[in-house]
Amino acid sequence: MAFRNLLLAFSGDAAFESSLAHAIKLAHHHDAWLTAVMRNGTSAVDRYGAGLPRALKEQVRQVEAEDVAVTKAMFERETHAAGLAGRAMFIAPEALGDMAPSALARAFDLIVTGFQQDAPGDDPHAAHPDLLALRSGRPVLVVPKDYTADALSNHVLLAWDGKRAAARALGDAMDVIEGKRAVTVLTVGGEPPPTPPGGGVLTHLERHGIAAKHLHEALDHRGIAAIIEDTADAVGAKLIVMGAYEHSKFTQDMFGGVTHKVMRTARVPVFLSH
Repeated sequence: MAFRNLLLAFSGDAAFESSLAHAIKLAHHHDAWLTAVMRNGTSAVDRYGAGLPRALKEQVRQVEAEDVAVTKAMFERETHAAGLAGRAMFIAPEALGDMAPSALARAFDLIVTGFQQDAPGDDPHAAHPDLLALRSGRPVLVVPKDYTADALSNHVLLAWDGKRAAARALGDAMDVIEGKRAVTVLTVGGEPPPTPPGGGVLTHLERHGIAAKHLHEALDHRGIAAIIEDTADAVGAKLIVMGAYEHSKFTQDMFGGVTHKVMRTARVPVFLSH
């Protein structure tokens, strides 16, 4: 899949700058259009302001409007400086109306965002990458706060368990993976998985012209998420590709799943598909 139409979803003030910088690099690399959206439902006044005095409601609306203006100015300044002014667009909350960012995202190739560190609802403008991946049907690239890199990754770590979500992530990320210098396929567990008939994922990658190697790590006290992140560091991978939510979103929220943990603590961008 070619990434010609990118959606940058605002994920809070702390994470926006790094996700914007990475989205610009992707837009240049893929010769893509870049659209930014700043919305996570209705205004905080509409959601939580019942019973507040009118003057206080107006004050909150003014603060929200100022936040949007600052973010829009940053987006336009950085995309103009990068030579993307003719292929960049900022969608303000009032323009999006009642449409959720996940619904908007269904007409894009890839969502770029950051991990929202605060609890849902703390930032009325921030979209949450886990819900975007779950509800949009599109792949999501989560860029860590303060992440910087001179260029896009040349080494990809594919977290592979052979399940549906991992297969979906591999297919969605193929345009990213093809042409990379190195791909490491990581499996985690007690014993290395047997090679299935037809050669499995390594043969699949080879037939796409991708030279990949398989690395198996035993499960230990660190847990799967930490093993994925530590392995990415060890092999020099600057992008993690993985599936999201083989269990329910409720289970992920209550007990903490691999997807959520990797998004929260990864030191490199994470490509997710549900």
